[in-house]
This record gives sequence, C-alpha cells and structure tokens, in this order.
Amino acid sequence: SLLGAARHGDIIPWDYDVDLGIYLEDVGNCEQLRGAEAGSVVDERGFVWEKAVEGDFFRVQYSESNHLHVDLWPFYPRNGVMTKDTWLDHRQDVEFPEHFLQPLVPLSFAGFVAQAPNNYRRFLELKFGPGVIENPEYPNPSLLRLAGSG
Repeated sequence: SLLGAARHGDIIPWDYDVDLGIYLEDVGNCEQLRGAEAGSVVDERGFVWEKAVEGDFFRVQYSESNHLHVDLWPFYPRNGVMTKDTWLDHRQDVEFPEHFLQPLVPLSFAGFVAQAPNNYRRFLELKFGPGVIENPEYPNPSLLRLAGSG
C-alpha cells in the first residue's frame, strides 16, 4: 500500500487490499483485535475483524458479504530491527530498521493523509529494490499482454 501511495497516492491498480504494519504491542489496545484472536468479530459498522488463516496477521473485511479488506501485520522491535514470528514467501516480507517508524510522516493515500515511514523511498527500495517507485511492474506481464491483444 505504501508503494501505491508513493507512486500515485492510491491503491496500486491491480491490487485488491490494503496492507498496514502495526506494533504487536498495540494489538491488545484494540477491542476488535483482541476479540479476533478468538474468532470473527463484527463491529457496530459491519466490519468483520478476524485472524487471517494464511499467517500470523489480522484481516478487517468491509462486510460479511463484501470481502474487500485491510490486512494488519503485527511487528515488534528487536535490537532496533522490526521483525515478526511468521514470514511469507514475498520479496518485500523482510525485517527493517525501526528508525523508519520514528517519526512517521504524513503521505496522501486514497483521499486522506496517512502516516508513513520516514524516508519512504529508502524504505521501499529496501523491500523491493532500487527504482521501484518510478518503474512499476505488473505482477504477471503475460496476462497484461493477452488482455491487450485482439
């Protein structure tokens, strides 16, 4: 989601969710996340909070029938590095220095101002490689070519 915000202030066009990192220690401060540890929780606005089945993170779905969602990834600091206990097989799923989070900086995203890692360019290049903001890559170029062919 930070990559989409840095490129054009919105969700990446071919993405389907928003990913946010949170401090693991803050999970207990949120009633819905505490409840999601035991099972799905539907809040007063109809959002569905749950522990994801694919890993050690949380998912907040728009509703019980509309599964657009936000994934909340809990991290904790260890020796100045943000880490977590469960890792997925994605290039960007790596530890990173905690200094990127102190302080957070405002960044336009999807019509509002979100808090983002300071020096978000360096943060994104750590996760995805140099030039990632200026050189977007569609995740499956062969599908993109098929869609455009007549």
